[in-house]
Amino acid sequence: MSVHMIYYKDGVKMMRPVHSREEYLALRNGGEQQSILKAVRSGDDSRKASLVQMNYSCLPNDDGTLKGSKRMSTTVGMDIDHLTAEEMPVVRERILTKKDELGLRMLEESARGMGYHLVFKRRADLDQVGNLKWASELLEVAYDAQAKDITRVFFTTTEAELIYLDDAIFDVVAALQCCSSQDSLRSYERQAETQEAVPQTSDFKHQPSFDPEARYNGVLFKDIIAKYWELFNGGKEPVEGDRNALTFELAVTIRSICGYSLEKLMQVVPNYWAKSTQKEPSLLCTPEEMNEWRKTLENALKEPRKGMPYRLKQVLQSLKSQQAVKACGGTLTTPPPMPKKLPPLIRLLTKNVPWFYKPAVANAVFPGLGAHLHGVKFRYWDNVEHEATFMNVLIGRQSIGKGTIKKPIEYIMEDIKQRDQPNRQREQEWKQKNPGAKQKKDPRPTDICIQMLIDNLTDAVFNQRIVDANNNGQRFIYTIVDEIEGLKKVTSKGTVDEVGLLIRKAFDNSDAGQERVGADSVSGIAPLRWNFNASTTPPNAKKFFLRMVNDGTVSRLDVSTIIRTDEDDDAEPILGIYDHTFAAELKPYIDRLEAANGLIECPQSKKLSLEMKQENKDAAKLYESEAYRVFSYRANVIAWLKGMVLYVAHGYKWSKEIADFVRWTEQYNLWCKMLYFGQQLERELREEFEIQRQSGPQNLLELLPDEFTKDQYRVMRQQQGKTGDGESTLRSWQNRGYIVYDEVSGRYVKTEEYKRKFSTTNFTN
Repeated sequence: MSVHMIYYKDGVKMMRPVHSREEYLALRNGGEQQSILKAVRSGDDSRKASLVQMNYSCLPNDDGTLKGSKRMSTTVGMDIDHLTAEEMPVVRERILTKKDELGLRMLEESARGMGYHLVFKRRADLDQVGNLKWASELLEVAYDAQAKDITRVFFTTTEAELIYLDDAIFDVVAALQCCSSQDSLRSYERQAETQEAVPQTSDFKHQPSFDPEARYNGVLFKDIIAKYWELFNGGKEPVEGDRNALTFELAVTIRSICGYSLEKLMQVVPNYWAKSTQKEPSLLCTPEEMNEWRKTLENALKEPRKGMPYRLKQVLQSLKSQQAVKACGGTLTTPPPMPKKLPPLIRLLTKNVPWFYKPAVANAVFPGLGAHLHGVKFRYWDNVEHEATFMNVLIGRQSIGKGTIKKPIEYIMEDIKQRDQPNRQREQEWKQKNPGAKQKKDPRPTDICIQMLIDNLTDAVFNQRIVDANNNGQRFIYTIVDEIEGLKKVTSKGTVDEVGLLIRKAFDNSDAGQERVGADSVSGIAPLRWNFNASTTPPNAKKFFLRMVNDGTVSRLDVSTIIRTDEDDDAEPILGIYDHTFAAELKPYIDRLEAANGLIECPQSKKLSLEMKQENKDAAKLYESEAYRVFSYRANVIAWLKGMVLYVAHGYKWSKEIADFVRWTEQYNLWCKMLYFGQQLERELREEFEIQRQSGPQNLLELLPDEFTKDQYRVMRQQQGKTGDGESTLRSWQNRGYIVYDEVSGRYVKTEEYKRKFSTTNFTN
């Protein structure tokens, strides 16, 4: 046992062994651990001391203390610090290349991301410093001289920063052999046994039998319980005064998916009677408190069984929707991270905003960029031709900084704005010469084209702009509004439904317009080429698109958001300067877009879109998410179109940076859609399925695996809302020859007769 976790007891630094890879990874993957590391990597060094601490160089004293220990473990912990970005990959490769010679046991990035922590097999003929010098010479890299003491601890990162881990680091026998005497050996054994009672993760501070990896249908029980408290107790865990009642209710709720087993409940239900101090990750629980906790669980099991509780169904459905968020590459609270190396155009457009605004800006610029393309089509992998249509909706809470997208867009649209001015002037002069009489003296000039729209138009004006843009080079019209509600003013109807219809038509460049018989009426039909930027808050977004989540409207949007942590909110964002230098750097990209024409294809982009299509299909199956599957179809198209725009803007050159950005922007768009609209779409798709399913009863036997136990059968009946023990149904299936009972395994097995008939036979009792 060469890895120990540090904790504090009565102000004294203590250590306990970490027994397995599973326990080790659980300590690294706690939600608080990830949050703290993110803050540290964002520059908040004050949070570093709150990270989980590990020691790899010594064994605990007889009383579990760390200070002054002279006994050494089988390994040595080495700190390599202050590396440059260029040195990091070189040193990493050198360590991994020499891992066998070194006896490498663990390698991770340091908390600040500017170095490494590594653990290697101790050479018995050398002391602590001698081992460090030997490894330093082997790897040709200096170690941190401040971290040479055997009791020195390392601030642990998350699993994402863990590069290498050898299970030999958890070898108890090797650790015991390292002790110098039988007394020490027995002492260490006693210490390991004593520390076994310390909980294995900082997320669930309770009984020693807690299983951090316990799952139901692939979902961690700790996630199920956390979601339960979120939905039914305001996110608060039980405390003194309510823990008996709340723990009882929790146990009654989840017992059906624990097989009505006390042992299983004790593995997954936290002991809220346990005591802890602020600095002590271990918890102390008296025998009386332990008995109280156990008795509460036993009482919950005595309650009459009524199938799966409605509360549990709500929790599982909510988690299922959230699980699909993870399919996008992020977490439940953070979107997938942007690639570190961006295409030059995106790097330029995002350089003047803090890191937490960059994803929003990186996506918000495409409606404006796409508006510069005219007469240009791109052929998708299915041979359908698309134009550069982008409708970006930025969703974020109030006062979070949604306005940061405006400056880059302003510079992107500046040339179009300048072109619009003389056209607006000519149109105004024509109106003055031809007032609202029935017969106009002069026909309206056909070469007037105004692309940038205000957010207060009539149907006639909107239709005129569509026709003018089409007749003057198949150009796009463009709108930007501070609040999504403003889009209702682009036509006279002023309704949400009209906006939804326009969004669906614009994405497909379908014909739009109006036909009138009056000589003075504006008439004309043309493909709708309309790009826009809009911002809103989460509640307003859900209200605005309430009836458009399942009709294809939301899936056609490019959705982005701004996520700021509490630490980010403490500092006012400082923006870079936008000036003529910025405009000059942007101009070549805009010029390339303006010069493009005709059908443009890119084999690399097509290949990437096909790969992402298959990845999305696999992810939808893995996370069992219909909403993810539905959203992914057009998210792939939108990301591919962004890649094609970048391909043109960079001089018809494809690059790894563009490919990485395309892959990220699709996952980011999906993450945002699943976050804000996923649960609603999952629910509506499920309701559609239920309506279809009502045409015939559910095939209960089909829901069971080919081999199943009686307990599995009963749980499945409960999940389907059926009452009774179901024994008659089992006998009926056996009599019909659909299943047989295997006396050896104690399982029911589906027969070939069932497999032949199951597609047309229903089993519903």
